[in-house]
Amino acid sequence: SEDPSVTLFREYLKIDTIHPKPDYDAAIQFLERVGADLGLASQKVEVCQGRVVLILTWQGTNPHLRSILLNSHTDVVPVFEEHWTYPPLEAVKDSQGNIYARGAQDMKCVSIQYLEAIRRLKAEGKSFSRTIHLTFVPADEEVGGHKGMELFVRRPEFRALNVGFALDEGLASPSDTFSVFYSEKSPWWVKVKCMGSPGHGSRFIGNTAAEKLHKVITSFLAFRESEKQRLKSDSSLTLGDVTSLNLTMLEGGVSFNVVPSEMMVGFDIRIPPTVDLKAFEEQVAAWCQSAGDDVTYEFKQKCMDQNITSTEESDPWWKAFSGVCRDMKLQIKLEIFPAATDSRYIRAVRYPAIGFSPMNRTPVLLHDHNEFLNEQVFLRGIDIYTRLLAALASVPPLPIEA
Repeated sequence: SEDPSVTLFREYLKIDTIHPKPDYDAAIQFLERVGADLGLASQKVEVCQGRVVLILTWQGTNPHLRSILLNSHTDVVPVFEEHWTYPPLEAVKDSQGNIYARGAQDMKCVSIQYLEAIRRLKAEGKSFSRTIHLTFVPADEEVGGHKGMELFVRRPEFRALNVGFALDEGLASPSDTFSVFYSEKSPWWVKVKCMGSPGHGSRFIGNTAAEKLHKVITSFLAFRESEKQRLKSDSSLTLGDVTSLNLTMLEGGVSFNVVPSEMMVGFDIRIPPTVDLKAFEEQVAAWCQSAGDDVTYEFKQKCMDQNITSTEESDPWWKAFSGVCRDMKLQIKLEIFPAATDSRYIRAVRYPAIGFSPMNRTPVLLHDHNEFLNEQVFLRGIDIYTRLLAALASVPPLPIEA
């Protein structure tokens, strides 16, 4: 009695693409099989050793028009099985229709919703002027995308897709509202190194690395608290509107009785596109300088792209997207994505991209224990994508395409 789309979803969830050793080959074989069943053209692009992007294509009637890109990633984050009610790779469905599995929300649901929306449109005999490409990026999105989408957008195979507009993942929403993301924060991973005088642990040694480290941490976390309070005090703000900062790494010391000459602290900072990145780096430098001599910083990741996708009704892509939302009476909330997705690389090469996962009335459980998605929410998402794809693939020729 289970809907075949749900069965397909659960089959995909059972494929082990958990880091650090995702079975990318199994995922690609599964997706190729579904694509062949739908009559979609298939292409594989190895962007680096062992990292293959699968492209499935539904050719439009006018291949000269810019295409619609539906992007999703196949990799999922690690699990701590002892905290799960059900095994995270068995895709168990409980009596309420909740499907438990790693990737249920992030983002294997969206991959299958894309495919099932195309299945419906094809079954209805529909065809559209614009080509629709589906890209499945089994190439480390969950650990930065540096060996995946970041490389793919530079390749001739990506340019040959002739992209006009892209959809990628969003987030679940616990309320009736659907979250729609038009931009995202710039991730900065900063490593601060403090050098100081070493010595015996029994003495009051001056100018130690630990004292400098304390000052650095105090400065960074004071800023963190100010942003936290700003978010808390202004109900109009979302997490995407403020700069988040977390201390994520600490290193230093060789023995309990030895004052170390070097200590390190690492911070994960996510900066919204409304912030002046040059001025923010100057602030980081000032915090380090005020901690004392021999305090330096380096970036392990420093994204400088602050691209924003238009949400003006005059924009033809947004007009098509928002028009479907109005017609289906979907309440949407425009937001800046608080973390980072492959959309940042798509926007970086100047293609508009919207992050959207049609999951309302659903707790946000990506990367969490007991990640689940209700089957009715999943099926409703297919309804939504069916309407969205039809509208986007029917956008009239743009002036630049004339």
